[in-house]
Amino acid sequence: VKQHFREGILHKNEFKIVYVAPMKALAAEVTATFGRRLSPLNLVVKELTGDMQLTRSEIEETQMIVTTPEKWDVITRKSSDMALSMLVKLIIIDEVHLLNDDRGSVIETLVARTLRQVESMQSMIRIVGLSATLPTYKEVAEFLRVNADTGLFYFDSSYRPVPLAQQYIGITERDYAKRNDLFNSICYDKVVESIKQGHQALVFVHTRKDTGKTARTLIDLAAKAGEVELFSNADHPQYGLIKKDVSKAKSREVIEFFDSGFGIHNAGMMRSDRNLMERLFADGLLKVLVCTATLAWGVNLPAHTVVIKGTQLYDAKAGGWRDLGMLDVMQIFGRAGRPQFDKSGEGIIITTHDKLAYYLRLLTSQLPIESQFLGSLKDNLNAEVALGTVTNVREACAWLGYTYLFRRMKTNPLVYGITWEEVIGDPSMGAKQRSFIIDAARSLDKAKMMRYDEKSGNFYCTELGRIASHFYLQYSSVETYNEMLRRHMSESEVINMVAHSSEFENIVVREEEQDELETLARKACPLEVKGGPTDKHGKISILIQVFISRASVDSSSLHSDAQYISQSLGRIMRALFEICLRRGWSEMTSLLLEYCKAVDRKIWPHLHPLRQFDRDISPEILWKLEERNVDLDRLYEMEENDIGALIRFSHQGRLVKQYVGYFPHVNLSASVSPITRTVLKVDLLITPEFVWKDRHHGMSQRWLIIVEDSENDTIYHSELFTLTKKMARGTPTKMSFNIPIFEPHPPQYYIRAVSDSWLHAESIFTVSFHNLTLPQTQITHTELLDLKPLPLSALGNKAYEDLYRFTHFNPIQTQAFHVLYHTETNVLLGAPTGSGKTISAELAMLHLFNTQPDMKVVYIAPLKAIVRERMNDWRHRLVTQLGKKMVEMTGDFTPDMVALLSADIIISTPEKWDGISRSWHSRSYVMKVGLMILDEIHLLGADRGPILEVIVSRMRYISSQTERSIRFVGLSTALANARDLADWLGVRDDGLFNFKPSVRPVPLEVHIQGYPGKFYCPRMNSMNKPAYAAICTHSPDKPVLIFVSSRRQTRLTALDLIQLAASDEKPTQFLSMADNSLDMILSQVTDSNLRHTLQFGIGLHHAGLNDRDRSLVEELFSNNKIQVLVCTSTLAWGVNLPAHLVIIKGTEYYDGKTKRYVDYVITDILQMMGRAGRPQYDQHGKAVILVHEPKKSFYKKFLYEPFPVESNLREHLHDHINAEIVSSTIGNKEEAIIYLTWTYLYRRLVVNPSYYGLEDTETYTLNAYLSRLVETTLEDLEDSGCIKVDDHSVQSLILGKIASQYYLSYLTVSMFGSNIGPNTSLEAFVHILSAAAEFDELPVRHNEDTLNRTLCKKVPYSVDQHHLDDPHVKANLLFQAHFSRAELPISDYITDLKSILDQSIRIIQAMIDVCANSGWLSSALTCMHLLQMIIQGLWFERDSSLLMLPSMNDNLLDHLKGRGVSTVLSLLDRSREELHKLLQPFSAAELYQDLQHFPRLDVKVKLQNEDKEQSKPQMLNIRMQIKNTRRSPRVFSSKFPKAKQEAWWLVLGNITSSELYGLKRISFADRVLNTRMELPPMLNMQEAKLIVVSDCYLGFDQEVSLGHLAKV
Repeated sequence: VKQHFREGILHKNEFKIVYVAPMKALAAEVTATFGRRLSPLNLVVKELTGDMQLTRSEIEETQMIVTTPEKWDVITRKSSDMALSMLVKLIIIDEVHLLNDDRGSVIETLVARTLRQVESMQSMIRIVGLSATLPTYKEVAEFLRVNADTGLFYFDSSYRPVPLAQQYIGITERDYAKRNDLFNSICYDKVVESIKQGHQALVFVHTRKDTGKTARTLIDLAAKAGEVELFSNADHPQYGLIKKDVSKAKSREVIEFFDSGFGIHNAGMMRSDRNLMERLFADGLLKVLVCTATLAWGVNLPAHTVVIKGTQLYDAKAGGWRDLGMLDVMQIFGRAGRPQFDKSGEGIIITTHDKLAYYLRLLTSQLPIESQFLGSLKDNLNAEVALGTVTNVREACAWLGYTYLFRRMKTNPLVYGITWEEVIGDPSMGAKQRSFIIDAARSLDKAKMMRYDEKSGNFYCTELGRIASHFYLQYSSVETYNEMLRRHMSESEVINMVAHSSEFENIVVREEEQDELETLARKACPLEVKGGPTDKHGKISILIQVFISRASVDSSSLHSDAQYISQSLGRIMRALFEICLRRGWSEMTSLLLEYCKAVDRKIWPHLHPLRQFDRDISPEILWKLEERNVDLDRLYEMEENDIGALIRFSHQGRLVKQYVGYFPHVNLSASVSPITRTVLKVDLLITPEFVWKDRHHGMSQRWLIIVEDSENDTIYHSELFTLTKKMARGTPTKMSFNIPIFEPHPPQYYIRAVSDSWLHAESIFTVSFHNLTLPQTQITHTELLDLKPLPLSALGNKAYEDLYRFTHFNPIQTQAFHVLYHTETNVLLGAPTGSGKTISAELAMLHLFNTQPDMKVVYIAPLKAIVRERMNDWRHRLVTQLGKKMVEMTGDFTPDMVALLSADIIISTPEKWDGISRSWHSRSYVMKVGLMILDEIHLLGADRGPILEVIVSRMRYISSQTERSIRFVGLSTALANARDLADWLGVRDDGLFNFKPSVRPVPLEVHIQGYPGKFYCPRMNSMNKPAYAAICTHSPDKPVLIFVSSRRQTRLTALDLIQLAASDEKPTQFLSMADNSLDMILSQVTDSNLRHTLQFGIGLHHAGLNDRDRSLVEELFSNNKIQVLVCTSTLAWGVNLPAHLVIIKGTEYYDGKTKRYVDYVITDILQMMGRAGRPQYDQHGKAVILVHEPKKSFYKKFLYEPFPVESNLREHLHDHINAEIVSSTIGNKEEAIIYLTWTYLYRRLVVNPSYYGLEDTETYTLNAYLSRLVETTLEDLEDSGCIKVDDHSVQSLILGKIASQYYLSYLTVSMFGSNIGPNTSLEAFVHILSAAAEFDELPVRHNEDTLNRTLCKKVPYSVDQHHLDDPHVKANLLFQAHFSRAELPISDYITDLKSILDQSIRIIQAMIDVCANSGWLSSALTCMHLLQMIIQGLWFERDSSLLMLPSMNDNLLDHLKGRGVSTVLSLLDRSREELHKLLQPFSAAELYQDLQHFPRLDVKVKLQNEDKEQSKPQMLNIRMQIKNTRRSPRVFSSKFPKAKQEAWWLVLGNITSSELYGLKRISFADRVLNTRMELPPMLNMQEAKLIVVSDCYLGFDQEVSLGHLAKV
């Protein structure tokens, strides 16, 4: 605690303390004690045992956890709780001498696991062991890694605070009855002796029943001896008061014994009675307390004299009588002598004579304590393998070296079956360690709990081993289940199999229990009992059923057996359920899930579902419902009165109906679309239909979603779905997954949602295959011909040959060479990533340069990163060597008309080209395109596919209209439906090349490994070690790329790899450069995480880095200075950095829109894999894909069998149809339908109708489908105010034109239309801007709603607090934070802000157009000010415009305000000297530099058209001049991330009436600009003004009144 006090504040969330106590009773006591002690520090102490479960959030809030060894073992076994064990800074292990006990091995496992974590993670965890006096204390200290000089404290029995007199009494009598009498009379003598001296006595017995029996015997003996008075407590002052309390006690015996001064205490009593007994004994009202051993552990009640009567106790686990252990004796004797009152204490053991020596030796502690680890070596080894900390024999031996067993093996080898010869031959015990491990590994391999590869010594975890580890199953149980578990079993067979678990093997059958067992079998067991009550397994089956039936058990041994069984039952059932689920057996999975819930709820599956509300509904009603056989479905439909009548309790009908409404029920509906003939895509909608009550449903409900084929009894897909309280109120949740389908088709599949905790809560949806038309199989692959590679000289042009560094084209380029370079044919080239497709495209370009040098090449790439890569590559070659002109069009760069007209090569993203080619009639350069290259055309099926589809359809339409042929070259990965794509691109057979995925210049081997783990982050965490292992195995010294899904994951993965390398003692194995050059590079890096990882030779690469860092990392990696690069998936597309090994760590990413993890598209994964294998250096490449276990088979199938590309246009049709209406390509519905026939969507409708929701492919059906599609689209556009539809024609309206011009969604402009008014405020505009549909995709990552909550407090305008995880709310907060210049919480927000600022400019310009079009002056001006705020990152009017100057600070600002200067304009006109004077004592140089960047604008106006002709409108001539020389027209702003040109608005309006007459946007080509604006007729010149507004500087607006121009 002291370490985490900093500056007087305790940082509670940085640490956890774990206290491991061996008994639940002890844990409860420790929790209470520490809870009191630590409460002043505000630290929370909670108990985590079998009785006290904690939720995840409770664990997070707790600083000290008190737990049992087993429970802590279970928690640290799961990789999903890694985060918890990372926070632990101190582990206290109480009663370490338990190592000798059966449970000792658990303590060894814990210590070994902790010590390994300390070494591998380099995180300090302190271990404190507490124990009774030990003979082998030095070895235990070594095992706990204690420093013998400073950390070891050993006190022997002479240090007892109260000296203890011990008596051992041995009885030789053989006869049972006589021996019992003797026990009692000796015990009585000893007690009387003590009481005569005025002391109290505790008598310990070993069964609950015996407490009452012994007390009664002692009272009888006292009566015989006439010494009853000795024990009486009637003279105690409080006797009268207490007697009243006692009379209220629940137990008869308590009341009866009290008068005699005796008390009893056992765990079977009510808690209140136990507390009463403890209080009375402590107050001295009871002279003698007869109790069981639990009192010694759990309650601190000392007495002067302690008597242990008999040392035999019944143990359900061992199934018989066993001797009292040394621990118990020591603990009980520890209660003798009260530290505050007594000078001495007395401990007496009465036992049989043969045990006397044993107890003497125990208590004088002569027996060394031995390790019990070998007995559970298999289970513990399996747990470590499942956790991923042990992956081979070497690591396993190291792990064994941490145990107490290893310490004792050396000192006392004979106990562990090691002969002296072996010790002499192998003094370090290395070989013996290996043989222990290998034997265990072989057994585990045989039981299928892990795969042990004898050759390499590697261990691979299996599902079964993982389940055994998580559910704490013993190895022998798993063997039993492997033998007994079958595909079809009856319920009684399942119970019988559970009864065979080795957890229960010690339970024995006893004569005296037979009668009771038979009665129980008759009354409480609905299922048949195999073997009957006389058989051991039969007895266990009966007790299991008794547990579910909630029947009561009389005999004490049966009671403890039943108790023991019930503790393990739930986890065994769950484990069996998981095993069946993993095997894909649908019938058994359902049966076992039923029984899991039956055990949890103690309700038989055949009873009425409403029994689960038995706390609220009376048993009579439930019996009535069962008797009348009314199921839930009938109750749903019945009215309250009918239910009342049915159960003959009229007033209870309402109650039943109410609880039927609480019963969890979800509604399923699914749409199924075939992807190929063997794979279906399922979109499942889950709608909760019940009333959520926290009391019954908690915070969330888990449902298992299963897709099964009941005919073949197979599960094809299963996943867990968590329904939270929030989701239960709202909208249905959508899930998507792929399932296989086999020939011949089964009649149907079932999709089932089964509740994880409620019996009978399940819903079913039937997927019928009757009307499902599967797509034809039509994979046409081009064979790779065995041609001689063409030399470069085939180009026949020296200048062209110099472009390339190689000597020959590769086989794929050679095969397509003639078509590309010597003909005009359209080409579609499908080949795997990395096979040189770009060079093939260059051949088509060179052909165009040869034949039509005046025509343009347009190269379209779907990602900005690819555009940038092409720019850099071609700038070096085509531009410099061939003298061609090239321009880039992306969000970052928008070239002007002149550049576009003169360019030979235009490289663009689909959006930009779509925006430009929309008005192709008026843009000549669009018609001068001769070659269109479409890179990565298989992305048609991805999110931005529709845009690609539209531009190709449009370019083909343009070429048919202008009768100039445009050549299309499409490049893609291997395609499944190349023919469709080719038809749509107009490619004939000779131009279609579609090679198999296996045709790669560098062959690729792929390894797919599955990892379980329901939760994403822990699963990613568990993949780090395998990733490191993969680097060591496949590519120890060649470059490695690791793809992860998010920026956060790049950092975490890199840090973990560094730790793994460090624990391998090779921390800098990935680095290959000298220290001095490393230091030089590190000094240039801005990102702190990157600077850290680079020191270890690991680079990071993601969109959050600035360009300099990014290019630096790329350079280091491509020059082999660093060996590993951890990057996000975008790198796969953008930067051509191949590596020898590619690791794809996880195939899902977090989708902020749906707020869940979704899978990458297959093309992304193929693209990432394509980066493996470097053409110049490697003979072959390697890819390792780490996936979520359930998806493994899916990826195995599809990485080699290409996916067909489907069209996505249907969902995005509105904006594209609107654009075509604006450009008058579409003037009526018929033309809209004709337009659709140009699209790829039309081609696919015919081939895969079911995917698009078509019944068949008849012409009539098709036409109806298309016209319905067009009609709904046009209706939506008309509703949103974008178009006007008449009977025959369609016309665009102003909103539609604005949407098309600024490339906005029709939803956005429609929202503008309905929300912007004549006097909209700035606050409203900020909200309107953030509500634009363009920000729908803004990512809201995990837990960002909390960051947004804190951000709310820093900004002036309030936002909707209920939707802090909404992208639009986040956009709003980011804008406001930008204006307030507030600090953003994490670096991701900075990147997010960049992207929304970038989008916002065109959105605001559209808003200004909407205002101007309606003639609203004040709204238009407010909007222009909003744009200035965006550029400068300041609030309009709240902030001083002086803050636009980067060198401005608060002191300077106050100084200037004092001198009466408040705007930048007032500083612009001053000379350097004047500034100098004004700013004294501050320096003026920097400020003067800054001021040079601002424009000094002069505006003059003059009326034209003086004569009085009314026919022509009057014109206003405007002359604008920028006075300062030598300045660039680039915007000067430190807060806007992109380069932008300055522009100005000329607004003609009347300020008093707030009318706007005209608006013009201009920008300067040189320093002077002349322009004219038309004046409206009947203009009141006196009030009219020309307002000049800058689009980027605050406070630069100028007003020119036109009054002086009016004729007098």
